[in-house]
Amino acid sequence: LYKAEIALVEVFARHGVKLRLFHGRGGSVGRGGGPSYQAILAQPGGAVQGRLRITEQGEVIASKYSNPELGRRNLEIVAAAVLEATLVASADPAPRADYLETMEALSQSAHRAYRGLVYETEGFERYFWESTVIAEIAHLNLGSRPASRRKTTAIEDLRAIPWVFSWAQCRLMLPGWYGFGSALRDFLAAHPDGLQVLQRMHREWGFFRTLLSNMDMVLAKSDLAIASRYAELVSDPALRAAIFPRLQAEWQATVDGLLAITGQSRLLADNPLLARSIRHRFPYLDPLNHLQIELIRRLRAGS
Repeated sequence: LYKAEIALVEVFARHGVKLRLFHGRGGSVGRGGGPSYQAILAQPGGAVQGRLRITEQGEVIASKYSNPELGRRNLEIVAAAVLEATLVASADPAPRADYLETMEALSQSAHRAYRGLVYETEGFERYFWESTVIAEIAHLNLGSRPASRRKTTAIEDLRAIPWVFSWAQCRLMLPGWYGFGSALRDFLAAHPDGLQVLQRMHREWGFFRTLLSNMDMVLAKSDLAIASRYAELVSDPALRAAIFPRLQAEWQATVDGLLAITGQSRLLADNPLLARSIRHRFPYLDPLNHLQIELIRRLRAGS
């Protein structure tokens, strides 16, 4: 998307046409969420130009706009970001070519790792359906459309919201981070000075900084101890032993890499207010997770 925006800015400027991009926002980081202010400022120079169109996902409308003061606050945030991106950020130079090349290499490695897990790991489909609440929420009819496009359990037929929601419920938040740890490993193995390059990118490039900031937040919301209890719902011990340690290893590699790049001592160290807000939710969320696990176990046992 970032590369497409750069190309569109160049094409529209060449032909003297005003550009207005239409963004999908809201919900989880895995499908377009994250702080709007930082996301708008992370756009490439010339991509905003005082004009922006946004669609908010239905599941976040109430949390953002049901209260008039909250609604005004959200509109102020978007308007302020558009103004800053137009008047200040648009004057910033284009990302360095080597930064774009590095990002391309990271993206390709992360893509291979993600697809390798989801589509090429034997038994992963079964693991997903047994270790998450996807089977249960598919019968709740919470949304306007079925969880799957067709009556199958194939992951490629799942819609985005139930896929992301299921991983959030089991506290793994997998779509928001999986693959980054593998991408870092590959990049650092090929580039002896790779860590210094990534640290410099984090300091100088708003897009990369926002990407890591969103990942930082997602990782802070995850809990592998609770996720391991959901993994116990998988009926085949061998399948569980083959996949969950792999998720743990990738999570740890992602956390370690992110902290090394950002220079933080722990997740969200540079955002203590958000860290405290997330931490204060856990005493309420954790018991609900444990209760959900027990109820799912009973439901699937037929009791």
